[in-house]
Parts: sequence; structure tokens; C-alpha cells
Amino acid sequence: MVNGEMGRAAEPRTIEASTMDWSRSYSRRVLFTDFLVLFWVVFGVQIAWLGIDSNLAANENDLRLSYTGISVVVILIWLAALAVYETRGARVLGVGSVEYRLVADSSIRVFGILAIAAFLFHVDLARGYVLIAFPVGIVFLLLSRWMWRQWLVAQRQAGRYSAKVLLVGSIPSVLHIARELARTPEAGYRVLGAAVSSGHIGDLPGSSIRSYGGFDDLHAALAESGADTVVITSADDLPPERVRELSWTLEPGKQHLVVAPSLTDIGGPRIHTRPVQGLPLIHIETPTYEGRKLYTKRAFDIVASSLLIVLLSPVFLVLALAVKASSPGAVLFLQERVGLNGKQFRMIKFRSMVVDAEERVQELSALDRAEGNTVLFKMKNDPRVTRVGGFMRRFSLDELTQLFNVLTGSMSLVGPRPPLQREVERYDLHVHRRFLVKPGITGLWQVSGRSDLSWEDSVRLDLYYVDNWSLIGDTIVLWKTIRAVAGGSGAY
Repeated sequence: MVNGEMGRAAEPRTIEASTMDWSRSYSRRVLFTDFLVLFWVVFGVQIAWLGIDSNLAANENDLRLSYTGISVVVILIWLAALAVYETRGARVLGVGSVEYRLVADSSIRVFGILAIAAFLFHVDLARGYVLIAFPVGIVFLLLSRWMWRQWLVAQRQAGRYSAKVLLVGSIPSVLHIARELARTPEAGYRVLGAAVSSGHIGDLPGSSIRSYGGFDDLHAALAESGADTVVITSADDLPPERVRELSWTLEPGKQHLVVAPSLTDIGGPRIHTRPVQGLPLIHIETPTYEGRKLYTKRAFDIVASSLLIVLLSPVFLVLALAVKASSPGAVLFLQERVGLNGKQFRMIKFRSMVVDAEERVQELSALDRAEGNTVLFKMKNDPRVTRVGGFMRRFSLDELTQLFNVLTGSMSLVGPRPPLQREVERYDLHVHRRFLVKPGITGLWQVSGRSDLSWEDSVRLDLYYVDNWSLIGDTIVLWKTIRAVAGGSGAY
């Protein structure tokens, strides 16, 4: 899989546009849709609330101002704020939450500027006009940006609208960074080649990434590969003076320099940069598992699980009747799983297998028909699954009863996958970090492939969540879970 991923990242494509060219083109398109959104929202609210050309008294001199003129000014200031905050910059496009946060922040500041201006000039603005236009405008701006992002992700997965990267460093670090960039093509980094400390020329071992030699003439490597972005993968191989000299020789605005730290799987909110005397220090916050953040998560779990249990109670009844009628045995299946701090708890599921399913695990394992990965026992056509159980598993309906586990505190809505004790016994030491948080009904593993994931990818996603979880991140995972479950793929 690793070789295939890196090979796909390095496939040559006939793409001539530089990073600056495509980013300008994309920015103009987004600017146009931003204008359309603001035009229809601001004037739509004005017409709906006040009429086409309403006037208002501005101050004690009874100066008459037109709401149409105010709407035009609001739109222009709003567009200017989106530009000043670089919401359409190439650095924030395609991946992460920075773009959305900048859109919201800049819009809120426009609201503040308008309120201050109205106060200073004694303009009596209609409250409904302001209180409706801004939140609705923010919502539709974010929606249009999300739609653009879906289009951009599709383009980047096809190799377009991406920075063309030359990796520079040792062979192991180059291969590592290439593998990580191949995991997320939507981030917009397409590897075209490398220059390695050993001076190797030709394909790097175990990949189809071409090395153009050593560090002596990186500009020849840039020209030959067609790259416009240099990524330093291991600073130890290039002294600071050499990196600085390299940055000076890159063509301003058309060629770019990126330094990749040795740390991976670090969430954006934990990273802070602080330049000290020209030295760019990267601060990595250590993850926290207690305090206000944890209480907030627990409160969210209680409220959300309670509401879902009430709303889904008719579904529970239908599923229970279907399980009872389809095969002999109990409706619910209780299984010992390992949870927070390695403590065992009973996980509740609708029974989706025959009653002697647990006794047949060893028999099926011996047939060497297990699929998915080396630790988790998964079979695409498991003979133990009942007909109703197969349907429930496809759409994860058998897991709905785990809401009661969430309500009682043994699980969370979002978290690592709850493992069996026999799986834990095969864990490497570092994998036990997943027990620092409660297991979840869903998680990054659920929205990134479900049962089709390899064991290494399952561990990587769970540990990433453990180190970088946040309430906003949980909300995003829940939204993606709905989409993944609705598609009914990757679960068996």
C-alpha cells in the first residue's frame, strides 16, 4: 500500500500552471461567488424586511440615508474584510478549518465595524436588517466555500490545482514525507521528485519517486522535475546557512520553500509558531485529558445521547422486532470490551449474528479467511451474520444501542474503537495510548474506511484522535459519520 500510494503521488501529469497561476484563478472564482452570496443575502434581507428603497433618519439633522446605499457599502466592506483576512489564500484552501474560521472571524468584525459606525454617526439601523443579514450571510458564505472545497478536492485528487513538490533530505525522510502527503492529496501537495543527501539518481528504493541527485544543484532538479515548491524533509542534512541561501535563490512569488518538522500526526490547534531572533520555534501543546474540556465533552455526550435515544426509540422497537423474528436468540448482544484506562465494560449491540458466533471465531480464524488486518478479525462474507444482521451492519444500525453506553458513561459519541481483550493482548506498547480517552460509537476509523482499514491505519487514526481531540473535531466526525453510514460502504 505504501509503495502504491507514493507511486500515485509521483505519477507524471501534464500540468503547466504554477501554484501562483491556479491559486489566482481559483481565488477569482471564489471572489465571484462570495459577491453573489453577499449580494443576494444583503439585498434579499433588505427587500424582505424594509422594501426596495427605504430611507432612515441618520442623526439630529434628519439627514436621509438610503438602505440601498448602506447595503452596497456593507457588501463592499464585507468583501474587503474577506480579502484582508486572506480567506482565499492558497495556504488555507482545500483542507483544515482555517479557511472557515477566517471567513467567520472577518464577517464578525464587519458586523462590529457597522455597529460602531452606526453608533458614532447616530444612524438608526433597523435591528432586523442587521441581525438577519449577518448570520445568514455567514452561513451561506461557509456553504459556498464548502461547495468550492468539494470541487477543489476532486481536482487535487486528479493531480490538478496542487503545489508541485521537490522533496529534499535523506532517503528515509523523503519517503516518509511522501507517504504522508499521499494520504491527503486534498491538501494540495503533489510530489514530482526528490534530491537526497546520498546523491542517488533514479527511482528511490521501494517507490516510483525519482531522485535527481544530491544538494549541489537543486535548481537543476527543480527545472528538470517541473516543481515549484521545495520541501525540506530533514533539517539535519542541510545546515541552516544552506537552507537560508536556498530560500534566497528561489524565484519570488513563483517558487516556495516549506520545512517539514520530524513530528507527524499533530493537529493544527496544538501547533503554534513563535519567531525568536529569526529562529522559527514551533510550540507543540501536550494533549490534555482532564479539566473543562473533558467536562464539556461529557455534557455534550449526555445531552446528545439522551435526545437521540428519545428520537430513535421507534427505530429501536422496529429493529428489536426484526432481530427477534429473524433468528432464535436474544435481541441484544452484550460483549466485554476494553475502555477508559484499560477497564472492561459491557458494550450493548443489537444481535446481528447467530447465537454461537463467539464459539466459532477460532474455527473461522483457522481457515485464514479473516480480512481487514492482522489483529482485528473481520470477514466480508462472515457466515455467522444473519440476514437482518447484515443489513444492520451495513448501515451501523446494530450500534445504535451503544447510545445507552454513552449515557451511562462507559463510552463517548466519538472516540477510538472499543477493542476486545484478545485484541489488546496483541497490542504493541504505544497502542495502549488509545485507553487515555473513552472509546466511541464512531471515530476517525469510522469515517476513513471502516472495516477496510489496515491495522496500521486503524492505530494511526485512533492515536491521532487521542492526541488531538476537540469538541469541534467531534462535531465534524459526527457529520462525516452520517455521510459514511448513509453510503453503507466499508462495514461488515
